[in-house]
Amino acid sequence: QVQLVESGGGLVQPGGSLRLSCAASGSIFSLSVMGWYRQAPGKQRELVATIITSSSTNYGDSVKGRFTISRDSAKNTVYLQMNNLKPEDTAVYYCNAKRSLPRWDYWGQGTQVTVSS
Repeated sequence: QVQLVESGGGLVQPGGSLRLSCAASGSIFSLSVMGWYRQAPGKQRELVATIITSSSTNYGDSVKGRFTISRDSAKNTVYLQMNNLKPEDTAVYYCNAKRSLPRWDYWGQGTQVTVSS
């Protein structure tokens, strides 16, 4: 049974920082593209960032230059460092583990991030 458990969300003021963590159980971590997605009320889920290796990352346009994704294979954990947060970053953030062949696509339960003064 694969589980992705997110932590680190909360309330932060504009301009502040948060670091999200996602711990993966099972043996899929090293074989997966790990990613963070978010969904704001009334909006579709959107890509935040994905990582294959430290030199192979991808970011959504709205977070480039502010967010950094990283992974620690020893801890089976992926991180999202979020700096210079804006009110429009407010959303539920979801961790994802994905692979094309063989195919799998797992999601965490989500963690709320609220940016407000």
